[in-house]
Amino acid sequence: MCSCVIQSIDAIDARFSLPEGAGSDAMHTSPAYAMSLTNLKTEGGPTGVGLALALGDGNRLVCEAIRMLAQPLVGQPVEEVMASFGKVARGMANDPALRWLGPHKGVVHLALASISNACWDLWAKSRGVPLWKLLLDLDDEALVAALDLSYLEEILTQDEALNLLRRERPTRQARESILSNGYPGYDTSVGWMAYDDVKVRELTLHAIDRGFRAFKLKVGSDDEDRDARRAAMLREIAGDSGILMFDANQRWNAPEAMRRCRVLASFNPLWIEEPTHPDDIRTHVELAQAIAPVRIAAGEHIPNRIMFKNYFLYGGMHFVQADCTRLAGISEFLTVSLMARKFQLPVVPHVGDMGQIHQHLVLFNHIGLGLKVKFLEHIPHLRAHFVHPAQVRDGVYQTPQEPGASTDLKMLVQA
Repeated sequence: MCSCVIQSIDAIDARFSLPEGAGSDAMHTSPAYAMSLTNLKTEGGPTGVGLALALGDGNRLVCEAIRMLAQPLVGQPVEEVMASFGKVARGMANDPALRWLGPHKGVVHLALASISNACWDLWAKSRGVPLWKLLLDLDDEALVAALDLSYLEEILTQDEALNLLRRERPTRQARESILSNGYPGYDTSVGWMAYDDVKVRELTLHAIDRGFRAFKLKVGSDDEDRDARRAAMLREIAGDSGILMFDANQRWNAPEAMRRCRVLASFNPLWIEEPTHPDDIRTHVELAQAIAPVRIAAGEHIPNRIMFKNYFLYGGMHFVQADCTRLAGISEFLTVSLMARKFQLPVVPHVGDMGQIHQHLVLFNHIGLGLKVKFLEHIPHLRAHFVHPAQVRDGVYQTPQEPGASTDLKMLVQA
């Protein structure tokens, strides 16, 4: 373990081209994947790399917020930063001027995600271990000290978080087989909105050949018949044993969501994702009741732990799609995971990081928190840009072995 002092901070606006039609959905018709990168440089030691996902020009705003918010980290040893990272993160989130832009959402919160993820990456690298092992090696007190539990005190106190972790520790070994077996994935990249039916069919058949048995289709077309036709086609290809998910990306208002979700429910999906505006908890609750046993998934655009708390309390979601590049990084992801464990809800992350960080986090969630194995979203479009891209074989994520959070990008190494 090296003594790593943060010497300087860079914020990098990284943008990547996508294949035609890739990444498209009902609301984001021509996305350009972009990463707001935080680089925490040390003197002669590793560099911590954090990222948050953006979809184009907004990326420069997030990078400017990174530069402003991360300055207090300069000159600090990473071990000291992470020993009380819950307080450090709360201090950045509560910046007296920048908090006004949120609070806890939008550009500032995305910047905090990138900064937090860089801190965790640097901490794991400084100890020479992958992120999943760092998380499992930490004692319960050290892990909880890295979390900001403010505004959750009525449902998740520090003592309760500790008790949740301690309760699962005696049975960890029984769950460690996941490290050798790998974590199952599902394929989102077969069903982008801009793909025609022929391409969806071809990509799904290819994904089946590569071992996938679960697939996501983008819905929310202006033409309702198109959604139904494509859903029927995907069900036919996948067969009765295949797992389907439909994702509307917040396209519908409440009445339309109610009507169209009932139609899509006839194709027996596991879930319908983001059927309406992510802040509309009431409509999510009503939909969850109306389309049962089909379930609701949400989280891609739920920006903070407080919003998740209210979804959990009122029953507005069944699958928790927390994303450490939408929340304020790994720490807030872990906080949401602890709440999900208390409410006995599965965590199936949205992968704004292309699965690079989340492949570590789902391993910890299963082994450390006792959350059941579901699957992890797989989007391969940026894998060529990572130094250590996520390895998915036969539809299964292989356990990463390199130190850090798997966030190093080739463009940074080559610079």
